[in-house]
Amino acid sequence: MNISFENQVALVTGAASGIGLATAQAFAKAGAAVALADIDEDALESAVGQLVSAGLKAIAIRCNVADEGAVAAMVEHTITRLGRLDIAFNNAGVHAPVAETADALGEDFDRVIAINLRGIWNCLKYELRHMGPRGSGTIVNCSSQSGLVGTAGLGAYTASKHAVIGLTKSAALEYAAKGIRINVVCPGSTDTPMVANALANEPETMKAVMKEIPMGRLGKAEEIASAVLWLCSPGAGFMTGQVIVPDGGYTVR
Repeated sequence: MNISFENQVALVTGAASGIGLATAQAFAKAGAAVALADIDEDALESAVGQLVSAGLKAIAIRCNVADEGAVAAMVEHTITRLGRLDIAFNNAGVHAPVAETADALGEDFDRVIAINLRGIWNCLKYELRHMGPRGSGTIVNCSSQSGLVGTAGLGAYTASKHAVIGLTKSAALEYAAKGIRINVVCPGSTDTPMVANALANEPETMKAVMKEIPMGRLGKAEEIASAVLWLCSPGAGFMTGQVIVPDGGYTVR
């Protein structure tokens, strides 16, 4: 896509690898100054170093999105260093061990909800506190194909991703008249480190999921990034509260 984000500032969480990294790279190559946030400090510094070495503008912010105070500081640091905040891609998330509901651990449930749902809520809260008074901004939240359908053995993950969609729609209604667009992307199984770990740790479950992808392959992180950039572009200017599903046809079977 030939989309320019010159003179704009983008914030991407979960940006040290996978979809987050691909999206941060795409924003930077399209001219944006990008704040990359992640809990993995070493991977984050490496990713930012590569962007800066290529002549692109990027900063690193270590952040645990489940920590509201850390998220508030992340947004403030972005604005202090880069001058403003125009775009946010709230992407950070985790999987949980595969387990039927009766066998799942409460601590696993709490961790997934804290990061995948409360983390999105934390980010929205402080991003909107900055964007609201300015009357402009675009936000994309990352859900999953599991936000649209049930996934056996992944109850907590599926619940968190369904909730992200509901949260996005509610926030979109609140801020539509204030000049802020908020949408959600629901990636299918994508070739990322998180999916690679799932394939290694739960091969039978993941093989069953992959068999059901009509296009017969994993998605590419760059393909998801393209959807996010379009949602943040003027070309999607009449889109808010919408769900975009790059999943190889998985949810339309």
